[in-house]
Amino acid sequence: MRERKQKTGSSRMVEVVRLIFIALFGTAGFMVATRSGPSTVSRTSLGVFLGAACGYVAGGVFGRLTARTVSGVEKELRRTPAAEIAMGVAGLMVGLAISFFITLPLLLLLKPLAAWPVTVFIYLVLGWLGYRVARTRQEDLYAMLGLKPRAAGPGRVELNVIDTSVLIDGRIVELASTGFVTGTFLVHGGVLEELQRIADSSDANRRGRGRRGLDNLARLQKDSRVDVVLVEEEGVTDVDAALVKLARERGAVLVTADMNLGKVAGAVSVPVRSINALASALRQPVAPGELLTLKLVKEGREHGQAVGYLEDGTMVVVEGAAGMLGDDIQVRVTNMLQTPSGRMVFASLAT
Repeated sequence: MRERKQKTGSSRMVEVVRLIFIALFGTAGFMVATRSGPSTVSRTSLGVFLGAACGYVAGGVFGRLTARTVSGVEKELRRTPAAEIAMGVAGLMVGLAISFFITLPLLLLLKPLAAWPVTVFIYLVLGWLGYRVARTRQEDLYAMLGLKPRAAGPGRVELNVIDTSVLIDGRIVELASTGFVTGTFLVHGGVLEELQRIADSSDANRRGRGRRGLDNLARLQKDSRVDVVLVEEEGVTDVDAALVKLARERGAVLVTADMNLGKVAGAVSVPVRSINALASALRQPVAPGELLTLKLVKEGREHGQAVGYLEDGTMVVVEGAAGMLGDDIQVRVTNMLQTPSGRMVFASLAT
């Protein structure tokens, strides 16, 4: 739908530019026909027709070039943080102001024929230089002003980049609805494409996970507590790398349920919120010596071990209980181990 609207807008722009060129070239043809010889109806009509035809061709070429340029600028602005654009515009204004003071004496001392080309050149160079320097050194410039780039944005909202695993997991929807996670959610276009591929999979389980992720995204978009923004970027082959880059450039927090992606983001100093770590931290704690009742469902890795689960999903490894699979037994907690994927509880048979 978005691509269709963009194509429609580009087509309209081409037609508008083409009409302008037809009018200009047709007028030029009329003037040439009437001033270059005897003014007859056939001669004037031919001049207007040839001018309009040239305008139609030139307008189409120039219109498509204009549409591509505007579309490219729009995509670049959509990918660029607002704070970076604001600092770039400020640098442009400073560059133009400096150009004014430099070129003013030139306009007074030099002849117009020599002064104007030099003036235009100075305005272009210093304006472009001010824009580029301000964008590339935006963090230092904001620091000199006592501001943070993210705080300079509208509303000072918190930015969260969410990945595919979070949308499939679905717990982010409940966190947003209860107000634990607020602000703006940035959804990379690669994440949306990845969900669509999973939803179109021939495997029923993968297809169900993809559709659940799309449904969760739709629920987030309807939630008034958060603002969901789609960030489009072309030529992306590695979605995880694109998410880390997006979070780093925007000063955002990466929200993920993927342990490996969290490690990669942490390695480049990108803040990470792990859904699994949050769920593990919110589980009801158990202490060594506490008695638990659970059902053993499978054998453990080591000889004689059996595994059961608490109601919140915490894995409990019971020593010497391999022969009691399927039974509800009482165990005593001996130790607990916190792993990146969650909490593990070790226990022995209660005596």
